[in-house]
Amino acid sequence: MMSKSGNNSRIARNTVILYFRLLFSLIVSLYTSRVILNTLGIDDFGIYNVVGGLVVMFSFLNSSMSSATQRFLAYELGKKEYDQLGKVFSMSLNIHVIIGFIIFVLAEVIGVWFLNTQLNIPTVRINAANWVYQFSVFSFMLTIMSVPYNASIVARERMNVYAYISIIEVSLKLLIVFMLQWFGYDKLKMYAVLVFVVTIIIQLTQIYYCKYHFRECRYVFSWNRSLYKTLMSYAGWNLWGNAASVAMNQGINILLNIFFSPAVNAARGVAYQVNGAVNGFVSNFQMAINPQIVKSYAKGDKTYMHQLIIQGSKYSFYLLFLLSLPILIETESILAWWLKIVPDYTATFCRLVLLNTLIDSISGTLMTAAQASGRIKVYQSVVGGLLLLILPISFLLLKFGYPPQTTLFVSIAISFMALFIRLRIVSALVNLSTHIFLKEVLLKLLLVSIVAIAIPILIKINIENELIRFILVCLASLLSVSLSVFFIGLKRNEQVYIKRKIKSIIDEVKMKKNVANGE
Repeated sequence: MMSKSGNNSRIARNTVILYFRLLFSLIVSLYTSRVILNTLGIDDFGIYNVVGGLVVMFSFLNSSMSSATQRFLAYELGKKEYDQLGKVFSMSLNIHVIIGFIIFVLAEVIGVWFLNTQLNIPTVRINAANWVYQFSVFSFMLTIMSVPYNASIVARERMNVYAYISIIEVSLKLLIVFMLQWFGYDKLKMYAVLVFVVTIIIQLTQIYYCKYHFRECRYVFSWNRSLYKTLMSYAGWNLWGNAASVAMNQGINILLNIFFSPAVNAARGVAYQVNGAVNGFVSNFQMAINPQIVKSYAKGDKTYMHQLIIQGSKYSFYLLFLLSLPILIETESILAWWLKIVPDYTATFCRLVLLNTLIDSISGTLMTAAQASGRIKVYQSVVGGLLLLILPISFLLLKFGYPPQTTLFVSIAISFMALFIRLRIVSALVNLSTHIFLKEVLLKLLLVSIVAIAIPILIKINIENELIRFILVCLASLLSVSLSVFFIGLKRNEQVYIKRKIKSIIDEVKMKKNVANGE
């Protein structure tokens, strides 16, 4: 029990650390996004998003190996096999170098051709687009080489280090915003170069820390044929799933550019920045809980693992819903206050992207459980195949003249189906009860959502003053979601735990106040 209590405390501590990092990042990112959109203009902002997305299209090769690296490092830590841990790190670094070379060749051959012949970019900006592309490739290469180091930080659960490095990165990107104002050179080109410089600084900082704090990160060249096969077999099945994820996100971005214009890419880019800011809170929570899921599987503690899966799914949705509800209701007002220029379709994209993310948030711990089991062949084949359908279905609908937001309706429908398929497959992999998950997670999430949304919607309908309505919607959302989660979404023992925590905090505050007053 002490071990589990310690693990829970570690998860809570790491979550708090990551939230501190996120709050800082969120404030800075929302400001920088606004200034960059206004500085670059809608078309250049859209060009940056679609060209950067073209580079990310090749990331499915790297992402598959990144997942394998994180899983095996956490697994060996769970088993306390430190010699094997070093071998996994060195071998994964070898493989990432090879992957980096392959991606570089593909990017310079296929990517350059696609950029200059297929994308819808104004002729006068094609030179700037090529600048953005090349520096995006260089940045991506550096990121690939540092994946094993980043995976080591997460596997070791050193979230304070992860947070500090992220804060440095966000601060440097804030500096970029001011530098764009200072220089009169082509701002799109300058932005691409400066982002590359920031990438160099961040990746070198990360590598330096890992080399001097984790003994397994002191690279020793060797080629372990057996370990190579194990890692590549695991990564091979991940490849399919990650290809689907990239197609679902960046593939759609490119489709929108081909059928419409960079302005639509700008709208989608803004929507995903809003989504990223909100979803970051959930990502941080899942990042804190994921290593414990893998380690509990490695130890054979299935009961604790199931508890983490169910609670992680519930709390991820609750947290995201709490933050998303006022944005979903007051999207137009928020965008108007935040941005000077609001591209067409932005509000619609924002709402649909957030709804899609709410559905996907339920699946986060299910995905981690599948990765922890190591038996991902069926999972990646079925789920990846389903997600890949988003691209061809969207293409056909756009070809028939449907509007750009249609792509997100397709994504939402398929994400909903994927949730149930993931549950079915993962329940077989780790002996998770489907009945309990449906009852404790999905049913409660549905009831909480229905009850919580009523009052904020009534306020939206009945109050005309924009500022007063926005304030009331935010307050009502906070109150209605919190109460609905507590009374409907939590089990009895979870309610008791929260009451005790609140009482403990109140008692501690009173005690400090009494001490300060000399009582």
